Amino acid sequence: MSISRHATRRTAGSAAVAAASFLLLAGAGIVAAPSAFAGVPGGTSAADRNNDFDGDGYADLLTGVPQGTVDGKEGAGYVTVQYGAPNGIGTNATVPKGRVQVVSQSTAGVSGTSETGDGFGRAVATGDLDGDGYDDAVVGTPGEDEGGVEDAGRVSVLYGSAKGLGAEQTASVTAAKPTAGARFGLAVAAARFTGDVDADQLVVLDQKSGLNVFTYHAGVLRQVGTPHSTGHTLQAAYLTTGDYDRNGFADLVVSGYSPDDDHVMGWSALYAGGAEGLGYQRDLRGGLGTASGDINGDGYDDLVVGQRSGVDDTAGDADAPGGLVGVYYGGEEGPVGTQGPGTAPQWWSQNSPGVPGTAENGDAWGNDLSVADVDGDGRADVAVGAPGEDIGSVADAGAVWLLRGSDTGLTSTRAQSFDQNSPAVPGTAEAGDAWGAQVRLVGTDGDGRAELVAAAPDENAGDGAVWLLPASGEGLLAEGSRSYGASALGGSARGAHFGSTIDE
Repeated sequence: MSISRHATRRTAGSAAVAAASFLLLAGAGIVAAPSAFAGVPGGTSAADRNNDFDGDGYADLLTGVPQGTVDGKEGAGYVTVQYGAPNGIGTNATVPKGRVQVVSQSTAGVSGTSETGDGFGRAVATGDLDGDGYDDAVVGTPGEDEGGVEDAGRVSVLYGSAKGLGAEQTASVTAAKPTAGARFGLAVAAARFTGDVDADQLVVLDQKSGLNVFTYHAGVLRQVGTPHSTGHTLQAAYLTTGDYDRNGFADLVVSGYSPDDDHVMGWSALYAGGAEGLGYQRDLRGGLGTASGDINGDGYDDLVVGQRSGVDDTAGDADAPGGLVGVYYGGEEGPVGTQGPGTAPQWWSQNSPGVPGTAENGDAWGNDLSVADVDGDGRADVAVGAPGEDIGSVADAGAVWLLRGSDTGLTSTRAQSFDQNSPAVPGTAEAGDAWGAQVRLVGTDGDGRAELVAAAPDENAGDGAVWLLPASGEGLLAEGSRSYGASALGGSARGAHFGSTIDE
């Protein structure tokens, strides 16, 4: 491992973290897409996200654009930062409601050089890595060449401050021995996993000889696991964390799909946090998309997982070919199924009573997930993306659902669904848009309610676009929603697939 650092460390309070990632549809199959990360500090509440880069009390939004063009280099990648404010995030760099920032490897102070295929922003995360009280942005660049070693990968850290993210405060982390094709930084996360550190630890995945899980803190990179050793060979990588057993330390869930079951079901490996650091616990069914938060308000974080289809009777819903969403509820034994550890979760699909729509092949319902409190009742709600949903006769236009949290757990009562043909939602449902490929619930205006950020990376012939739906005491609102593309924020738009990676 090597690290370069261009900042002065400070000490202050910190926070821990949770996340969700997604898959994109490609023709008749499903292809791994960038991972994103979000946080639940110490698992205290789903609304307490650690993504406030300037410490003003408003959540900021970090979006990775790994396919974006920088200095004429296609796929070099960049990230956009939209700072929260009393009236929410800005969606236009020239007439902002809040500040907007674009950062790449061509930005002065950021390590590396923008090169074709680097994929800067393929994975993004947030956390207070230096313990100074300001959250930091973590950016994975798995396509980075290191010393002539192709696709060895790199992770960059942009440190927060009272002025927000600054290029004068950056760091770069690489593997001790860069290896061709390892793609270090394939997925990233940050959380307080152990009590012997004064700030969040960084988790980095690579795919050298299968997935490998590393933690990084204070200049030390340590391998803590290989999820494929748990009995299921995981491909692709999705991370989420939460304090599922309420012991004050964040737990880590590494998820993906496996050739062991023909890339259908998805699996998750649980690593529990504690005084001694992360330790593998057990495998869980499901995991093509993951997210964490306290859905029933009992103080324990709950784990939500996606599954590509319900063709296996063990899923408890063999008639849900469009995808399943499972909930493992937190407790003293961590995230458990309906009958305790090692059992199936509470499964949901479009065929569940009260859920709008009908499960159909290729919907990819649960392809991406997000958990936060939308209506301000103190219980986290769950956003479900289905980028393969057909809208009428329009194939793969995509849609998003909201299921509500309650004292008894997730419920379909007052469930909502939206697509680009919903009244007051900008745009028109078009074939292949994949609206809902990324979904994020994030409160950027400080009112205690999380708005919906929904992305259609294939919108406008692959330029991509993002939608923002306001929140209210009744749930999400189509009225007042707006959409924007990369160019509105000052980034290169052509073929950028904007919205393919969004941190909460």
